[in-house]
Amino acid sequence: MPLAPSFAGVVLSAGASARMGRDKALLPWRGGTFLSSAIRALQPLTDLVIVVAGANAGDLTPVIYSNAAFLVTNPNPELGQFSSLQVGLQEVLNRGRDAAILTLVDRPAPETATIELVKNAFLSAGDGVWAAVPEYAGKHGHPIVIGREMIGAFLSAPAAGTARDIEHSLQQHILYVPVGDPLVTANVDTPEDLQKLQAGSAS
Repeated sequence: MPLAPSFAGVVLSAGASARMGRDKALLPWRGGTFLSSAIRALQPLTDLVIVVAGANAGDLTPVIYSNAAFLVTNPNPELGQFSSLQVGLQEVLNRGRDAAILTLVDRPAPETATIELVKNAFLSAGDGVWAAVPEYAGKHGHPIVIGREMIGAFLSAPAAGTARDIEHSLQQHILYVPVGDPLVTANVDTPEDLQKLQAGSAS
């Protein structure tokens, strides 16, 4: 019987937040920030949480350490989000974990119970499933749960690739998990998006 995977949380936070005009990691959310809320949502379900920062590492460090998470810096954030994903997943392996719950800092953290539902679906799905993705109202969202096979697929891909392309090529290994939490598909790119979210009208 195979050993149960050991999980790390990964929050990708290295983006420039150009359309928002300020770092999305530090936007206010539920008594904290997008970043602190993401860390707290992942912690009950993982052994540790890794935050991938870029040029903004100095600004994020106080939030990361005050929430007992770990910082890793993408040396080349200009290569895009996939390069940050690879940096974060390599750190997962470096720290002796073989599965990850992955989210983006511009996605407001859903309830921990929602993430737990996706994690449990992944754990009960069998060896053929390499990843579990939450789905709300027909849309796929975050956080996603990935095992060692999907981590390997992401790490072996060229840095210029995209997570979406790799996921599409491995569609038969992905489980989509219906959830009742609209936050899994909420995406905040502009001040207007933030206003809608805070007004309770995220879509």
